[in-house]
Amino acid sequence: MEKRRRGGVSSLMVLAALLTVAAMPSQPHVAAALSADYYKDSCPDLESIVRYEVTRKKNETVVTIPATLRLVFHDCMVGGCDAAVLIASKNNDAEKDAEDNESLAGDGFDTINRVKAAVEKKCPGVVSCADIIALAARDVVYLADGPYWRVELGRLDALASRASDVKGKLPAPEMRVKELTPLFQSNGFTTKEMVALSGAHTVGFAHCTRFTNRLYTYSSSTPTDPSFNSDYADQLKQACPRNVGPTIAVNMDPVSPIKFDNAYYTNLLYGLGLFTSDQVLYTDETTKPIVDEFAASQKEFFDAFVAAMLKLGRLGVKTGKDGEIRRVCTAFNH
Repeated sequence: MEKRRRGGVSSLMVLAALLTVAAMPSQPHVAAALSADYYKDSCPDLESIVRYEVTRKKNETVVTIPATLRLVFHDCMVGGCDAAVLIASKNNDAEKDAEDNESLAGDGFDTINRVKAAVEKKCPGVVSCADIIALAARDVVYLADGPYWRVELGRLDALASRASDVKGKLPAPEMRVKELTPLFQSNGFTTKEMVALSGAHTVGFAHCTRFTNRLYTYSSSTPTDPSFNSDYADQLKQACPRNVGPTIAVNMDPVSPIKFDNAYYTNLLYGLGLFTSDQVLYTDETTKPIVDEFAASQKEFFDAFVAAMLKLGRLGVKTGKDGEIRRVCTAFNH
């Protein structure tokens, strides 16, 4: 997998005020509710511009799909959906420089920057980078044969971005359900929504260093995690030898890695979850019935995923003087 520096595909979440307000484009300090029609008058061609640029980027590399989708999780889960994760810092102290974000692939950032440049040509100073992330994430899911939904818009971009804010806000690959659940609950998500959001791992890649502990050092008596399908574990050992470096990656979903579908859940039934945080959703009795439900019905998964994504998009929305509409996504206007 292409990457910004190192890491793999993990996923999502954080503590942020569940505000559903933002600022009117022409009056950036006047609060207004998020709305799918927010830019209807100020930038009527917005969604077609975003779709065109995202499609162009996806046709260059399929890494665009998981890389862009991960951005919305890593942004919203740390301080809210405010594009703070896009800021580039000379001192390497912005959100994207935090250890938990070093795995974010460069293609995700490039996608948003390309879209922003195209939008600025048509509607200068009108559309926030935070809203572009939300639209681009929806579009990569749809382009990967996933569900389509109307994205709520009207967010402002953050005025600060600190690496120190990231720690403890995102799920880790080694987490179990008892650790994942309070992390998601602190953001207002139910157990079912947590399992639905985890389904984002149906696309993308993960670097070997993120899961080789399950292959070689699970315990002193059992080196390989027994919840692994044995054939799958053998294949992973071939792809990821002991002490492998940080550049080798494998598919998160060994069945349909570039298609957004419910294979993630059917994989869990057969021990094909790559991370501990994936496979425990089936081995834990509190989440197993939900995995069974999503494995049996792709429609149920899609419906739950869309609802959870809409809720995710409402986390920590910036309004009034707490935000701005950046001219470029990588730098504050000031």
